[in-house]
Amino acid sequence: MALPKAKQDATDARLADLEIPVSGGWSLAARQDAAERLVQMGLPQPRDEYWRFTRPKDLIAPEPPAAAPMDESDESPVFSDKGACTLVFRDGVFDADASDSDLPAGVSITRLAVSQDNDIDWASGLYGKLELEGQTPVQRPLAALNTAFATDGLIIDVTDKVETPILIRYLHERDDSDPVLHHLVRLHADTELTLLEVGAPGARCNTVMEVDVAEDATLHHVRDQGRNHDRRTNTHAFARLGARSTYKSFTLSLNGALSRNEQIVSFTGDDAVAHVAGAAIGDGKTDPVHHDDTVFVTHDALRCESRQVFKKVLKNGAVGVFQGKILVKKDAQKTDGYQISQSLLLDDDSQFLAKPELEIYADDVACSHGSTTGAIDEDALFYLRSRGVPKPRAEDLLVLSFLAEALQEIEDETLADELNERLAAWLGRHAV
Repeated sequence: MALPKAKQDATDARLADLEIPVSGGWSLAARQDAAERLVQMGLPQPRDEYWRFTRPKDLIAPEPPAAAPMDESDESPVFSDKGACTLVFRDGVFDADASDSDLPAGVSITRLAVSQDNDIDWASGLYGKLELEGQTPVQRPLAALNTAFATDGLIIDVTDKVETPILIRYLHERDDSDPVLHHLVRLHADTELTLLEVGAPGARCNTVMEVDVAEDATLHHVRDQGRNHDRRTNTHAFARLGARSTYKSFTLSLNGALSRNEQIVSFTGDDAVAHVAGAAIGDGKTDPVHHDDTVFVTHDALRCESRQVFKKVLKNGAVGVFQGKILVKKDAQKTDGYQISQSLLLDDDSQFLAKPELEIYADDVACSHGSTTGAIDEDALFYLRSRGVPKPRAEDLLVLSFLAEALQEIEDETLADELNERLAAWLGRHAV
């Protein structure tokens, strides 16, 4: 069936100057398949059901809108004191000189861009596979675009319980950079890894991470997307969970002209756990801010637990979006699914748009969802002020208290504490 004209024109314009960046190697077939699927489905348009709240124009334009790099020299890089093994991408290009060359025991890492002639059977079986599975029942054309045209990324193979975190640090230095990065992460049975991501990969970025967590394995994923006002960010994380495995992912986002983060989680083994959480602060005083979290969790195994916890603080016309779904299939009995999305609006100009969904076909489950929007509690504010706390400081304390539930989803308290301290310092400087 022919695509609508607007969708066809947008797709043709975006693909006109794109070429699959490899001519052979193990990822070529998956890339060609993704490119064909993208042509068939077309790029997203505002009338698409899952894009009704977020205009995709800046994410699908042939050229990225200019985004000036942000001077963050007034503070040390996040997680710089955690002893992590650091790998650096500068505007989407791997920087070997700035990266650590010695990897911790229990993990091997290679780059997507230089691995095509290597024999990596597991990577060829994973690249694009979870992305393809995640296209049903909701089409995700920007993820297909990534699979087809990603220029680099990391291939991370975890074979033991790795004590040292892996830190992917993104540096944005050019105002027209447009990186497309694709990461693969495999955790063997009974292994564990903490994976950190920090910064904005570019002026506009499209990143995909495909994560395969085998039985009894655990991945802790913590991401700080930085506070660049002009960035346009589109991310997808596809996670497949084996029996008794654990996947915990948290994202912190401050401002940003347009941020859309998608998490697609699939339970394929019994007794697994997935917690997906996020905290966002948007202040549109100087630049528009639009932040979108879209989550789809599929329960297809027994006795699995999922949690979605998302909090947004919005001011000066900032817009927050949450679209979250829990799908429980017929045989996924004893499912425990929880979803909460909440916004704190600090003025009347901002808005929060929520679309929470439950679709349940099993009859022995405990699932719930809720979404609320409100202002700062005037009684709590009065209490703090009556005890000598200045109003700006009192409001900051209430904002931090509101975000606390999302931050508590981070397993490592030292990571959560550092992000909380960063938030407190940022709030103090910018008087949100």
